[in-house]
Amino acid sequence: MIPLAERLRPHSLDEMVGQPHLFGEGRPMRRIVESGKIPNMIFYGPSGVGKTTLARMIADKTDLSLHKLNGTTASVGDIREILQESGSLFGSNGVLLYLDEIQYLNKKQQQSLLEYIENGSVTLIASTTENPYFAVFNAIISRSTVFEFKPVTAEQMVPAVRRAFDFLSAEQNAAIDVDDDAVRYIAAGCGGDVRKAVNTVELSVLATAPAADGYHITTETVKSLTQRSNMRYDRDGDQHYDLLSALHKSVRGSDENAALHYAARLLEAGDLLPLCRRLLCIASEDIGLAYPMAIPIVKAAVDTAIQLGVPEARLPIANAIILLATSPKSNSACLAIDAAAADVRAGLSGDFPRALQNVHFDGADAAVKGQHYLYPHDFPNHWVRQQYLPDTLAGRVYYRYGENRQEQAAREYWEKIKK
Repeated sequence: MIPLAERLRPHSLDEMVGQPHLFGEGRPMRRIVESGKIPNMIFYGPSGVGKTTLARMIADKTDLSLHKLNGTTASVGDIREILQESGSLFGSNGVLLYLDEIQYLNKKQQQSLLEYIENGSVTLIASTTENPYFAVFNAIISRSTVFEFKPVTAEQMVPAVRRAFDFLSAEQNAAIDVDDDAVRYIAAGCGGDVRKAVNTVELSVLATAPAADGYHITTETVKSLTQRSNMRYDRDGDQHYDLLSALHKSVRGSDENAALHYAARLLEAGDLLPLCRRLLCIASEDIGLAYPMAIPIVKAAVDTAIQLGVPEARLPIANAIILLATSPKSNSACLAIDAAAADVRAGLSGDFPRALQNVHFDGADAAVKGQHYLYPHDFPNHWVRQQYLPDTLAGRVYYRYGENRQEQAAREYWEKIKK
């Protein structure tokens, strides 16, 4: 049976939901579709938000010969066969190639399109769920316009859900009564995926026993069908790295509630190890010397989480996240090592000062004989002034004390001693 999402696929921009930044009145995509003059385009965004539907609409408005390929199954031969048509009678008006999941084509397959895109004999509309600037060959990116599709919000999804119930009611010639809460639950519970929401509508009708007066769809029925359907996640895709980034930035911004939310999403997806690694990084990068004990505490929490496994791992993870988010922040150590690394990469190194070398004799050409290393523990306060950096970097300052209490106490201590 053809899925409801396919039977109900929109045929005009006005029937589509979401993407107001693309389809709204006066927005660029609406103008492109209405003009009928189609440039090479790449549609980037999650599944079920209208990429394929829009490509079909565009194809219907042109007199180009339409061909469709999917990157998961297409071969170089498939691509070559379509390209050959561009020079034949069948492709005299030009060829429109809709290439779904272009990220699965290898570099050679993508390169085979370049000449035809360049001379205009093939117009390419490609779609991808991965960031095209990483997944698509740069030469194709430079010859195309990238349009980003976003997950559809729950508010935008409601009309599509109601339209799906109305369509089924007309198709089956039966009344379908739906709780308002059930409509909102479907709209909010499908992770911004219109296809998933519409197919959930069909599933909810199939799962409901018909009464004499038709179907009554309850919120309980819908909940039983969408318990985890709002989890949009791919461990190797953008969603994985976006979640880790959002978690990291929330902790850095001292928002423990947002950090807990993103951590919960990672834990629900069973992605424990990347979460643990990120927490260890945050402890050193963003809390650092403002609260040095955060590092061993988080290490202990992470070890405990890994030993426990999901779901109990959530307990030490929650402790670590709240500790990090509510701790004072300092990135002084991070800035210091980055500044030192920048000098190293720039070739600013130089020889070791003679006093620091692990050599206790001098060559015949040494201008000054003897190592002359001063042992700090032999001096008051275990400190003595001597040069440690190479001559070419003498006086260079990488570390600057942070404004937090911990580092300011250290600054006051060393300023007093080094005077």
